Amino acid sequence: MALRNAVLAALLEGEASGYDLSKGFDASVANFWMATPQQLYRELDRMESDGLIEARVVQQERRPNKRLFSLTEAGLRALYDFTAEPPKPGAIRDELLVKVQAVDQGDAEAVKAAIAERMEWARAKLARYDRIRARLLDGRTEEEHLAKAERIGPYLTLMRGRAFEQENIRWARQALAILERRTSARSSA
Repeated sequence: MALRNAVLAALLEGEASGYDLSKGFDASVANFWMATPQQLYRELDRMESDGLIEARVVQQERRPNKRLFSLTEAGLRALYDFTAEPPKPGAIRDELLVKVQAVDQGDAEAVKAAIAERMEWARAKLARYDRIRARLLDGRTEEEHLAKAERIGPYLTLMRGRAFEQENIRWARQALAILERRTSARSSA
């Protein structure tokens, strides 16, 4: 998937500056797509050149002018076409899992520390997603939100992000417990 598709999807929320998009990526699409601010700004320039988005300049006092981006008809059409294509299968590429694969011949303590760090990272992301969930629900039940919200895509992707981080936490706990048992068994032998 190209970054441009994630940007097009993020702009469905409305007009935004590059800075807003960069910050908003953490809240709207970070549960399924990551990009650095530099990547984002380069892509915005390409998308504007391709006619998928348009920018308007907003004059600001005591601050540099900012450009606000919005979708064009061509951008909406490109997003529609993208949603019509079957997705490519996902694949996990995770350096931590390579380390876990090699733990038997590696530094088990370092691998356990890396797993524990991943679990804390997942907990922090889950807490952030829970805050976003509360903001989206705004006092409604999940059922009410899904039945009446103008857009449900952001909530559905948030549900997936939450499930992913919950599974990361579950796996990390299990992996740490197994590695701890094996370490203890080897020490007492």
